[in-house]
Amino acid sequence: MKSLRVSRQGVVAHVTLSRPEAHNAFHPLMIAELTEVFSLLAQEARVRAAVLCAEGLSFSAGADLGWMQESLTYTQEQNEADALRMARMFETIETFPKPLVLRVQGAALGGGVGLVACGDIVVSSENAVFGLTEVRLGIIPAVISPYVVRKIGVTQARRYFLSGERFDAPAAQRLGLVHHVVPPEQLDAAVATQLDMLLQGGPQAQAQVKELIRLVAHRNPHEVTDETARRIARVRVGPEAQEGLKAFFEKRKPRWIEPS
Repeated sequence: MKSLRVSRQGVVAHVTLSRPEAHNAFHPLMIAELTEVFSLLAQEARVRAAVLCAEGLSFSAGADLGWMQESLTYTQEQNEADALRMARMFETIETFPKPLVLRVQGAALGGGVGLVACGDIVVSSENAVFGLTEVRLGIIPAVISPYVVRKIGVTQARRYFLSGERFDAPAAQRLGLVHHVVPPEQLDAAVATQLDMLLQGGPQAQAQVKELIRLVAHRNPHEVTDETARRIARVRVGPEAQEGLKAFFEKRKPRWIEPS
């Protein structure tokens, strides 16, 4: 990997954006590598959770300047192919079947906000700055819009998509984009705390939960009544649920929790 670093600490994979000199801006190689890495980690049975983080001063400053300049010469068809590759990257990350924690510092702009919106739990430094600044370049946040709108809602998307204004970490937390805001020196400890909690859950149940949320989001309850009943019935008779319930009644830890 040339634009990422991937490491494993026990059952947790750490994916680090590694273009600090360019503020971890997106370019075609990074997009391809993020798509590949999250596709592979999704299939890696040993991995229980992942952290997406970044080197340097910024989480991600959006699109790479050189890439944007090159796109001035693209045809509409070339632009569409380019955008589809990026859209598939976000889809791969958002549908990653394991808990995904994001560690955010510095600037998270444009596509960087898109990544943040794909996280299950987002821990941000209190000095982080966010922005959906595309309109100020005469473009639109198209491929990230499904994830950002779902996170912050239509009302707030209207404001921030249209104004292109930047906002701080406390504002991002109020919008629901960020879950925890901490001083910079506490970022790693806060991420570790979230991982400790996540690893208490059954891995198959967590994958099912992520799929369930996508199913029921913005649906009327009566539209999903039968499907949700089928899902819980199927899960209850599975080996993981049987183990979890037995462990609870036997007052012991379930087998998926590794000894400390």
